[in-house]
Amino acid sequence: MATQIDVVLPCLDEAAALPGVLTALPAGYRAIVVDNGSRDGSPEVAARHGARVVHEPRRGYGAAVHAGLEAADGDLVCVLDADGSFDPAELPALVAPVAAGVADLSVGRRRPVGSGVWPWHARVGTALVAALLRRRGVPLRDLSPIRVARRDALLSLGVTDRAFGYPLELLIRAAAAGWRIHELDVTYAPRAAGTRSKVSGSVRGTLRATRDFAGVLRTVDGSR
Repeated sequence: MATQIDVVLPCLDEAAALPGVLTALPAGYRAIVVDNGSRDGSPEVAARHGARVVHEPRRGYGAAVHAGLEAADGDLVCVLDADGSFDPAELPALVAPVAAGVADLSVGRRRPVGSGVWPWHARVGTALVAALLRRRGVPLRDLSPIRVARRDALLSLGVTDRAFGYPLELLIRAAAAGWRIHELDVTYAPRAAGTRSKVSGSVRGTLRATRDFAGVLRTVDGSR
């Protein structure tokens, strides 16, 4: 396994969560916090806790993730939300199948720790999109924002979406390229106090993400 693994954390106003997330990263995992226009001092908090900070002025989840991938220099790259909803200690389990060469992409399937963690509108929207993905041959039950793959392979997929549709386009292109995709259960906890989800935190956010997903499903060719 690589001695250093980069962890890309797209970030928009996550100052309250960053200390806990960054200090929980396992040894050998280097944080790359991609700030996407925060106004709460997130870049400064990230730097104080040892993260490399990259600034991405173009708003959008996909824009932030792509900037992080370009900034990374490790072979293996993890992508992890910066809001404290995922436990960084679970990253090695996701890294293991990719590092061992038995998977090309490892993704987490969210298992909420309580009934209120994953709002109904976000859960239903995810289930519908995942069902459409399975019809395209992508064997997943979730579109979790925690995943691991090799940096160069990710960049070679040519993902173009720079908004919420980024992970969906990635999965479609990966399946079309014949990637071996492994899905593992991961703990899904409440976000850190003082942060708010841009997607599941409101019906409006979920609808906006669903709109982006629909655009990807219409335009991205998933044929092999």
